[in-house]
Amino acid sequence: IPVYAKKLGVNIDELIVSQPDTGEQALEIVDTLVRSNAIDVLVVDSVAALVPRAEIEGEMGDSHVGLQARLMSQSLRKLTGSISRSRCMVIFINQLRMKIGVMYGNPETTTGGNALKFYASVRLDIRRTGQIKDRDEIIGNATRVKVVKNKVAPPFK
Repeated sequence: IPVYAKKLGVNIDELIVSQPDTGEQALEIVDTLVRSNAIDVLVVDSVAALVPRAEIEGEMGDSHVGLQARLMSQSLRKLTGSISRSRCMVIFINQLRMKIGVMYGNPETTTGGNALKFYASVRLDIRRTGQIKDRDEIIGNATRVKVVKNKVAPPFK
């Protein structure tokens, strides 16, 4: 991870990387770091990877419907207060999933239930639209960013 981050221009001397075993552990670390006021920007990559402990410890094929959504909901209730009292920005990266059998409306959805959509101050939909090339070498991605939600600025400015 730090090798790629360095290529992107991240000061890796200031970078802390944590790879917890469970979603609960990850969100507990987030809360501790936010409350420490020692971190300016914290990135959770990704919400889809925040697997609840019960799902990790359970058997393959066990039903764990709603576990991740419940984990996110409980954690975000606690985290929101910590974040608002701190000078830390927390960025949650999520992935799109396709809803099965949707005939009308948008078949795309994000993992982790509705809590993140509700608690987020800003939501961005970032999509790759192509590649940026320097002769034959791919040096980046062209992207389109759509502001889906913004509670920190006046609308349509």
